[in-house]
Amino acid sequence: MKQKSVKKTVKSAPDKENPEWTKEDFKRAVPFDRLPAEVQKSFSAQTRGPQIAPKKVPVSIRLSADVVKALRGSGAGWQSRVDDILRAHIK
Repeated sequence: MKQKSVKKTVKSAPDKENPEWTKEDFKRAVPFDRLPAEVQKSFSAQTRGPQIAPKKVPVSIRLSADVVKALRGSGAGWQSRVDDILRAHIK
């Protein structure tokens, strides 16, 4: 007979460089727009580089509920798989 697997919760060690916030930390926090200008600029300057692969075009399409359920049920990346299926169909 097959044994049932038992998931064990592993408590991770506290991150000393990025500890969990306390109530006091939240009280001291300020909104982004009230941070010093140089701090705002350093965060705002971080942008993604140019896209290497060709850009995809966002579209809206109506599909049957059972089709969407099956596609989403296939797991993460289902939109890319739909793109692959459609690309194969038009070739």
